[in-house]
Order: sequence, then C-alpha cells, then structure tokens
Amino acid sequence: MNWFEDMQIGERRELGSFTFTAEDIIRFARAYDPQRFHLSDEEARKTHFGRLCASGWHTASVWMKLMVASLDLDHAGGGPNARLGPSPGFTGLKWIKPVFAGDTITYSSTLVEKTEVRSRPQWGLALHRNEGVNQDGVLVFSFTGKVFVARKPAGET
Repeated sequence: MNWFEDMQIGERRELGSFTFTAEDIIRFARAYDPQRFHLSDEEARKTHFGRLCASGWHTASVWMKLMVASLDLDHAGGGPNARLGPSPGFTGLKWIKPVFAGDTITYSSTLVEKTEVRSRPQWGLALHRNEGVNQDGVLVFSFTGKVFVARKPAGET
C-alpha cells in the first residue's frame, strides 16, 4: 500500500484463503464463542445449521490475520510499507451464509471510496469492501472497513 494519493478506486487486494477445519472451529468456539453449533457436530445437527459451523467472529478474525499477512508480505518483498493509521470502525458486517467445517474461504479487499480529511490534512480516509467467498463462489462474509491512510508530505511527488 502506498500513499493515500496513490490509491485507486477499484483496486482489489487478494488476501488469501483459509480452510476451516472442525478442530479450528471448536478451538475458536471454546475460547471465544461457545455456542453449541460451534462446539459439536452432534449438537449442531439439532439446530437450524444442521452441522458444525464456524463462528462469524472466527471468519472475521481470519480476515484480519490474512490482511495483516498481506501487508507484511508487501513490505518484506520490498514493496512500500503500509502507511496506515487508526481505523474509525466498520459498517455493514454480514455473515451471509454459514461456514462449515471443511469450507475454504477466499478473502479480498476492494477500495470503494477515498475521502480527504480536512480536520487531519496529513491523513485521508479509505473505505474498503471486504469479502469472503467459499469454494463454490458463494459470498459468505462481508463488511465495509474504514482506515486512515497517510498523505504524501508537501512537495513529494
């Protein structure tokens, strides 16, 4: 990721894929979301899900892990260091379809809007549509994230 001015609307970053194993789903659920359909296939069969499925928070956590890894990979490969500031939050978090044990989710992030910030002229605000699609091409997860991105210093081209 480069300076705010270098970012182009429509730029898409492929973050990578993750396969949710039963063991991963149960381990995450025990620690953070101990609902029965995340803890046991047998218990999940008694619910509307019908089988073991990942916590939505698990799918979101994997997105974050892959986003950070993608930025680190850019930097390690000699690419520009991400000039990211804080995030003022996100909107529209949706867990559209269940993620079942064995599903592989591929994540991406697309720049959809840029806004100059008058109150903080050294920063711009970038909005990204973030998605996760399963192995069948079905959208299962999405949200719009906001992050401050550093602006070029005065006089730099």
